[in-house]
Amino acid sequence: MTHLRKMMLEDLQRRNYAENTIRSYIRIVKDFSRRFQRSPERLGPKHIREYQSELFTKRKYRATTVTGYLAALRFFYTKTLKRAGSIAETPYPKRAFSLPTILSQEEVAQLIDAASPPVHRTLLMTLYATGLRRAELARLKVTDIDSRRMVVHVPGAKGRQDRDVMLSPKLLGAAAHRHTVTRSQAACRVPRASELRSRRPFGVRALIELGFAAAFQAKSARSQKK
Repeated sequence: MTHLRKMMLEDLQRRNYAENTIRSYIRIVKDFSRRFQRSPERLGPKHIREYQSELFTKRKYRATTVTGYLAALRFFYTKTLKRAGSIAETPYPKRAFSLPTILSQEEVAQLIDAASPPVHRTLLMTLYATGLRRAELARLKVTDIDSRRMVVHVPGAKGRQDRDVMLSPKLLGAAAHRHTVTRSQAACRVPRASELRSRRPFGVRALIELGFAAAFQAKSARSQKK
């Protein structure tokens, strides 16, 4: 670990930044340094402006992504190197706001019904009914479901703040049924060693993939009906 990397890591940790943010900031500064083949300590406003331009023109990044890159560089130069002038001349890009695509109730039902196996259907139901972020759903546990108060407890959500979301009776029934089926199947037979090694929690990437797969299945089903 280089001296500058260690300094930046300590600055981020002392300010209690999230682990994902720490990894992202360090990766961005490393990418910036690699682009110009020299230490970031020897780079200045001219290089930052050129780097920002390339993020838009060559890499085709969106304004929100470029803003994240500039935030990492701003932290490095203002907090770690104490050189506020290096980034002050590079403002954050203007963001374009567009309305999201809203699915109808019928389309949502088709999307959820197209998911297979049942555990995937339950995951999509949870995303839709609670509005959880993908990473929040990936960390969710059975013990986070409070059936008495009809809420789902989301520990360590965005900004490291706990929050509660409403739990619908339909989602509670689906989750309880899936949990019961899973426990009964596990009690019926002894799993093989290869199955134990493959049993990992659903990650964010896996949730994205199952969403795309369900959307494809739903689209195919609609095409066949026509």
